[in-house]
Amino acid sequence: MLQAIHSPTGRNISCKNWETEALFRLLLNSLDPRVAENSEELIVYGGKGKAARNKRSLEVIIRELQQLDEDHTLLIQSGKPVAVFRTFPFSPRVLSSTAMVVPKWANDDYFNMLEKKGLTMYGQATAASWAYIGVQGVLQATFETMSEIANRHFAGTLKGKLVVTSGLGGMGSAQPLSVKMNGGVCIIVEMDEAKIKKRLVNNYCDMKVHSLDQALKLAYEAMSMGRPLAIALQGNAADIYCEMVDKGVTPHIVTDQTAVHDLLNGYIPSGLTLDQASFLRNKKPEKYLEMAAETVIAHVKAMCKLQERGAIVFDYGNNIRGQANKAGFERAFTFPGFISEYLRPLYCEGRGPCRWIALSGDPGDIYKLDEAVLSTFRSDERICRWIKFVQEKIYFYGLPARTCWLDYNERRQIGELINNMVASGELSAPVAITRDHSEGSTMAAPTRETEGLLDGSDAVSDWPILNALMNASNGAAMVSIQHGGGVGIGNSIHSGMTAVADGSLAALKKLSNLLTIDPGLNIIRHADAGYLKANQKVHELGLKKPL
Repeated sequence: MLQAIHSPTGRNISCKNWETEALFRLLLNSLDPRVAENSEELIVYGGKGKAARNKRSLEVIIRELQQLDEDHTLLIQSGKPVAVFRTFPFSPRVLSSTAMVVPKWANDDYFNMLEKKGLTMYGQATAASWAYIGVQGVLQATFETMSEIANRHFAGTLKGKLVVTSGLGGMGSAQPLSVKMNGGVCIIVEMDEAKIKKRLVNNYCDMKVHSLDQALKLAYEAMSMGRPLAIALQGNAADIYCEMVDKGVTPHIVTDQTAVHDLLNGYIPSGLTLDQASFLRNKKPEKYLEMAAETVIAHVKAMCKLQERGAIVFDYGNNIRGQANKAGFERAFTFPGFISEYLRPLYCEGRGPCRWIALSGDPGDIYKLDEAVLSTFRSDERICRWIKFVQEKIYFYGLPARTCWLDYNERRQIGELINNMVASGELSAPVAITRDHSEGSTMAAPTRETEGLLDGSDAVSDWPILNALMNASNGAAMVSIQHGGGVGIGNSIHSGMTAVADGSLAALKKLSNLLTIDPGLNIIRHADAGYLKANQKVHELGLKKPL
């Protein structure tokens, strides 16, 4: 039986080559108790996003990875290993499809029934694709969002401004630190004291309080001094938002990142403690969902009221508007989503989430790469500011990693840079290069990445499928197709990709193609939808777009 899960480190490998060893290490790293939200249940983050269907499946995946030859490909069906086929050395070592359900049956009830039968699992995004690196993975997208708000509304800084949000899980924890990175004060609401303690230890929050009045007193003091501060307020998000409305409190910015995409497992109804919620969830799920629906309506109504009073309010990609709308609140989509409102211009220029993970386990490899990035991209203020900040603020848990939003040319450059440093011995072991799924070409999500597209193609999901097929045909080590992500069953189709820089010429050739697929298709997807900036990039980069 499996003991405590930790990734191996160092140069000695237990698989037959570094490409497969990288996937083996990334899988175990995603489930490391220091990284995962609930390692014992194989839950990585996002409510119930898992890396493997069950412990037996995990054991077999590990065994098969250690036995894979360089011309074998392991197939994984919703976290369960189902076949090994002979392919080619340049083929992916792992192909994974998770939570895919025929559209007519793609709803929570049917999916939950399949899950209870042990036929599928929820893979979130970087959970089932074994690319999760903790809060840092989503941190820069949150940072970019807060920076865009600061630039658009507050002369480039959130200094003296109050942001109220909720949820200190693997995704939401990025919010308080992102607010601080932009100079602001954040009150973040969370029910689970254990999550709050974890974020205090990890430096994402500065202090914990138990009442809105306490939180506001501390927030106003910090704002008056222009001092960044992150306050964790233990309580129910909907209750606190309604209390703000009743007390006439209007923050500058309001959002939410509870795991509300999964009302049953990721959201706590008003009036329940965590223990009560757990009991009701298991004994009377229908009653639980009824209470959760009433709570999410109150939650979103409060957000709409705060927007009416002048707050900047947006959905941070957890489908809170969709859940409230489904529950009967017709005005739920009064406020926008963060992608359509703030990040789409970055997508149009091919900029998106790239990450690299030191398979050696040595933080020194990441710091050497930091310095190389700062030198190579020294003229890019955005990249340099980011790297310098996370060097100071981010602690490594599990395999050391770095994430950075890069464009088309920068991603090709980073692949060559990393591979050359491995080849020269500057880095002590190969490096895995992967990304978040939240990119214009890798996600079809009409309430998030593809919301409000100019041509109305929000729900067209050909693009992430084409993305996955291109990454597979160009030799990514692992390619995944998944359903649901951070917005829930029936609401998105998305794809994941991992490549390995092992210092070889073969890896260099693969990386030069692979690392331009995501940003290139991102640009083409938005050019096809009618965005002028994206069409300009198509011509600037010489991308071939036949129509």
